[in-house]
Amino acid sequence: MWMTNVVALCLLALVASAEDKKLSSHATTLADNSANLAFSLYHNMAKEKDTENILISPVVVASSLGMVALGGKASTASQVKTVLSADKLKDEHLHSGLSELLSEVSNAKTRNTTWKINNRLYGPSSVSFADDFVKSSKKHYNYDHSKINFRDKRSAVNSINEWAAKSTDGKLPEITKDVQNPDGAMIVNAMFFKPHWDEKFHHKMVDNRGFLVTRSFTVGVPMMHRTGLYDFYEDTANNIFVLNMPLGKKQASMILIMPYHLEPLNRLEKLLTRKQVDTWLSKMENKPVAISLPKISVEVSHNLQKHLAELGLTEAVDKAKADLSNISGKKDLYLSNVFHASALELDVEGNPFDTNIFGTEKLRNPKLFYVDHPFIFLVKDNKTNSILYIGRVVRPKGDKMRDEL
Repeated sequence: MWMTNVVALCLLALVASAEDKKLSSHATTLADNSANLAFSLYHNMAKEKDTENILISPVVVASSLGMVALGGKASTASQVKTVLSADKLKDEHLHSGLSELLSEVSNAKTRNTTWKINNRLYGPSSVSFADDFVKSSKKHYNYDHSKINFRDKRSAVNSINEWAAKSTDGKLPEITKDVQNPDGAMIVNAMFFKPHWDEKFHHKMVDNRGFLVTRSFTVGVPMMHRTGLYDFYEDTANNIFVLNMPLGKKQASMILIMPYHLEPLNRLEKLLTRKQVDTWLSKMENKPVAISLPKISVEVSHNLQKHLAELGLTEAVDKAKADLSNISGKKDLYLSNVFHASALELDVEGNPFDTNIFGTEKLRNPKLFYVDHPFIFLVKDNKTNSILYIGRVVRPKGDKMRDEL
């Protein structure tokens, strides 16, 4: 019996030490830089008129850029460092730092979340991947590699979509309808993220409500309701609510940012900077909040090639300039597509809530946080200070309810 107790204590000590382990200075720098990249990339994407929902994992984007640097040479590789604001880092520190960061934040056990991250580099059927590149990109960035006949577009699209669906347990049934530029290499990120709340919603406190996409278009969505103590800030100068919802084990949290009323998100997005978010968070107070949050699944697939180019990754995506010869040993590849696809599921699940608090003074006169119109969100990792996700929900899935006046 005593031996069992000793083993149990040792296991607990190992878990505790793993949770307390500090990041290296290189990983800390890259966590900070990837958080800055989050806002740059979000704003670049938000300006596209036909873009509605946005769902980006800056840490995964940074890791994919690291993989590009691994496959690149000369200015093609150094340009990746510039995009990541990591020009001063040695190559080995770039790769070890990004690898450490990705491994830390994707540890589902310490963060009590569901986060499936699957990365694959597709090359044309004529390419031969170099062994060193395959080993290093798998080791640092968990990348698989596959050759595909892009010229048979139907077969290629089906193969890519089938892989993404299988690797996310069917959460991403389709990430693309077409593949362009059949002579290039293609990055595909396929992810599924489901936060587990520090205090769950009661499964019976869910009903159907309207979500106002525009003043003339409303969709019906299941809406979860709960009242609890949360960090909350009301920016009365800008008519904005900001709510911090901790996830299980409180290693990460979802930050919801929402205008008072239905309006295009342009005004809010002009305010959205890392400094402003930090200011909002610093002004928060823990108080009772009555939350109504859509119980939804959002699936989004972005092709980031154009957006990364506009942020400075111009060589890797240019057939005439790219030097990705570490991938195959030949200067015959460029980055033709960067598919970044995620499924986000907001559900009731989480840790048991404290029933003793109900009916007490602590929950009197709660602030209302009623999410029935477009909002912006971030999933922030508290240990690394990195941003796991940044995005917006403008049009959730749902049947049209009625025309509004």
